[in-house]
Amino acid sequence: MKVEKPLFFEDFEVGQVYETGTQTLDEQEIIEFGLKYAPVPYHTDPEAAKETSFGTLVAAGYQTAAVTFGLFARTGALSLSGMGSPGVDKLRWKRPVKAGDTLRARAHIVEVSPAEKEGGRDGVRIRYDTLNQNDEIVMTLTSLHFIKRRPNN
Repeated sequence: MKVEKPLFFEDFEVGQVYETGTQTLDEQEIIEFGLKYAPVPYHTDPEAAKETSFGTLVAAGYQTAAVTFGLFARTGALSLSGMGSPGVDKLRWKRPVKAGDTLRARAHIVEVSPAEKEGGRDGVRIRYDTLNQNDEIVMTLTSLHFIKRRPNN
């Protein structure tokens, strides 16, 4: 489903799936991220990458994770209610992301936890499936997000 307006804790139910828009990664973005955060040849040097097991330049896994969070953030779902996250529970890179790949994400609501379970903060656990233009899952990531309740008006 598409996000129509900012969401609050009360809006989330286990089983909901939210879709993001798309983002295409180009060679320059991959190289810039690689040079700054993952300086290995298969992220930074198209020619050297040909000699690696990938056979081509590929995005760093954490770049894929960052793109995924950016895609979900741009839906506006947590723009008024997000209060951060204690971290990632599970992260798996399934396929390499190459220059020219167009990514999108599905955000599956897998747990809705009231404050007493999460140390005083309401929590929503989301499993992200990041897909490429061929509908192949390139990454899965599960993370707990702390979410505000809807203000009383």
